[in-house]
Amino acid sequence: MSKLHASESKTQEYLDRYMEGVAKRNPGQPEFVQSVYEVASSIFPYIADKPKYHKLQILERMAEPERVISFRVPWTDDAGRIRTNRGWRIQFNSAIGPYKGGLRFHPSVNESVLKFLGFEQTFKNSLTGLPMGGGKGGANFNPKGKSDLEIMRFCQSFMTELYRHIGPDTDVPAGDIGVGGREIGFMFGQYKRIRNEFVGVLTGKGLEFGGSKMRTEATGYGAIFFMRNMLAQHKDTIEGKTVLISGSGNVATHAAEKCLHLGAKPLTMSDSGGFIHCKDGFTQEQIDWIKDLKNVRRGRISEAADHFENISFHEGRPWSVAGDCAVPSATQNEINAEEAAMLIKNGVKVVAEAANMPCEQAAVEAFLEADVLFGPAKAVNAGGVGVSGLEMSQNSARIAWDNEQLKTLLENMMKEIHDSCVKFGDTGGKNTNYLQGANIAGFVKVADAMIAYGHV
Repeated sequence: MSKLHASESKTQEYLDRYMEGVAKRNPGQPEFVQSVYEVASSIFPYIADKPKYHKLQILERMAEPERVISFRVPWTDDAGRIRTNRGWRIQFNSAIGPYKGGLRFHPSVNESVLKFLGFEQTFKNSLTGLPMGGGKGGANFNPKGKSDLEIMRFCQSFMTELYRHIGPDTDVPAGDIGVGGREIGFMFGQYKRIRNEFVGVLTGKGLEFGGSKMRTEATGYGAIFFMRNMLAQHKDTIEGKTVLISGSGNVATHAAEKCLHLGAKPLTMSDSGGFIHCKDGFTQEQIDWIKDLKNVRRGRISEAADHFENISFHEGRPWSVAGDCAVPSATQNEINAEEAAMLIKNGVKVVAEAANMPCEQAAVEAFLEADVLFGPAKAVNAGGVGVSGLEMSQNSARIAWDNEQLKTLLENMMKEIHDSCVKFGDTGGKNTNYLQGANIAGFVKVADAMIAYGHV
């Protein structure tokens, strides 16, 4: 066996042993184990000849959250019945700054999902260049079908416990699935009432009380900026490209909008009931109508097909539609190996993960093997938390930047993240390995900070 193959074999052996330990310590947590493997498989070859990371057990320490907080959330529905949900805050890593990450309200929320999101958030926040650690939280509460008053009572009960664990220099949550401006407002109001403080303890706030312009657009816009950079790096352009988008929330609608701005054609959007397809590409009028449908009327995506003649509705997910680029923007593991094969067969050139870990591991491997440009979530969707970090800065300094300043800062941030991925993802092959590049670039900063602190 050659020295090279012997080294690769030893690295794989270390990786297998490491993952065996992660799985053993986290039984019944497949999403978390999947996210650790996705990072570790890139990091182990990189640190193979860097003994300081092995000696100080950096990856082992990174895979353990600093703190897992679980609590009950009792609330009263409109019929006067007491209901109870479970809430969590995962404070994963604070090596480079206060914990930062969203709150998710959805029936699928559990400790595994939140640990995977908090782990991913650590690397994502590192890539932004801002001083933010990684965290995530939420509850297995379903906002769908609830009245505004029920959601207010739930949010107030949730914050009545959470307030003791967060603060502007400790942990600064934001929104995520099921938590938008309405929910952030209810929670901020409760925090302010309990603490008698007006501080930047949450981001995603309304402009009336310390929120940042561009925050709503940031994740979707940032994802398309990153995709444009990927194409430009490989001597291609976004103009004229057809783009498949899943989801229909803020990320999806603003990704579609930015595609229009840059000369691309967004063809699809979706929700849990199915997807809509416009072969001509959505217009701004149609995108605005869908924003209103989802954010104000809280309707189903199928209604768009009833309203617009050139839009059709279909069951399932949109990955059977032919397109040049795919931007999964809904939720984790929404593209499996079979759907990845379908996208590759249909000629997709770029996959940019705008949601968190939307591609199963087998799908990621299929894209990389087929030389599809693959942008991982921790890099592609970092624009949202990047602008959240800017909101923290604005709150601390009691200032506000305008849209143009924030757009420039967002574009520059996504370019810097892209360039960091290129730096660590150049494998000498046809395309940049953005997955490897994002993982290593995010790892190095956090790992070196952990080393600097000593054995803590």
